[in-house]
Amino acid sequence: MVLRLLKKLAKKGKKRLGSAKKRKPKKRQVKRTKAKRKVKARTSPRKKTVAKRKRKPVAKKRPKAKKTTKRKVARRTVKAKKAKPKKASPKAKRLTAVSPEAGLQEVGKITHYFPHVNAGVMIASKPISTGDTLYIKGHTTDFKQNVTSMQVNHVPIQQAKRGDEIGLLVNKRVRHGDKVYKL
Repeated sequence: MVLRLLKKLAKKGKKRLGSAKKRKPKKRQVKRTKAKRKVKARTSPRKKTVAKRKRKPVAKKRPKAKKTTKRKVARRTVKAKKAKPKKASPKAKRLTAVSPEAGLQEVGKITHYFPHVNAGVMIASKPISTGDTLYIKGHTTDFKQNVTSMQVNHVPIQQAKRGDEIGLLVNKRVRHGDKVYKL
């Protein structure tokens, strides 16, 4: 039993040694393109055949709809209406109403929002302090809140001055470009 195993191992060892011989590199097979195939088919010495072109499938024609006869409609005479002054549309009324931003001073602008901690980053254009009521207005943002927590470089602060980039704890999502007003 042991002898058989030794013989098998010896044979495997010989095969490994023999496999290290240099082999001749195989010739590369070049993929033929369609154009080369056509040329090859036309100029082959054995048979003179011309390559056939594949036809595109023809779409089935739909049956034509039956023509309907048009009915003649009697023309109505239209009376000239007097021009009435136009009323303001509901949208215009909304725009002309006093907006919450009127008379408020802009305190800063939102530059970033971190959803996992509900914090907005803003650049202050005027001083802000903890306890102030802020109004945040943007394209889809519109809410009021009190300033409960402010940070500059992860350090809690009570007051922010002009030009500070502060982290502000917010109740709702804010977006880049939202304006911050002080109430």
